[in-house]
Amino acid sequence: MNEGETYEWTGGSGQRYLYNVYSLPISFKIGEFGNYIFARKNTSGDWIPIYIGEGDLGRLISEEHPFYKCIKEKGATHIHIHINASEWARISEENDLLESHLNAFEPYGCNPQRDSLL
Repeated sequence: MNEGETYEWTGGSGQRYLYNVYSLPISFKIGEFGNYIFARKNTSGDWIPIYIGEGDLGRLISEEHPFYKCIKEKGATHIHIHINASEWARISEENDLLESHLNAFEPYGCNPQRDSLL
């Protein structure tokens, strides 16, 4: 897999996370874990998150994703990937990013609404 550009996403805590950006479609090996953001660019050229998640990239960066239909309908063109083996760190990063990117939640994005991120 060839790495393309990188992009820095900022969480609600102010923590910055560096992601590799890939055009869709792309596949990963099952058992490779990390954080991911399905995204597209707006007319100003800014990245817009459509779905922010974490887990097994080989299973989730595919049509097997539970929100695949929504992600495609919302116009995802790229996937941003941050390889991360630690489940605790992945969940923390996912929650931090969702805290600062509320547009990833329905109805604008595809993440289901949550009562609390913690």
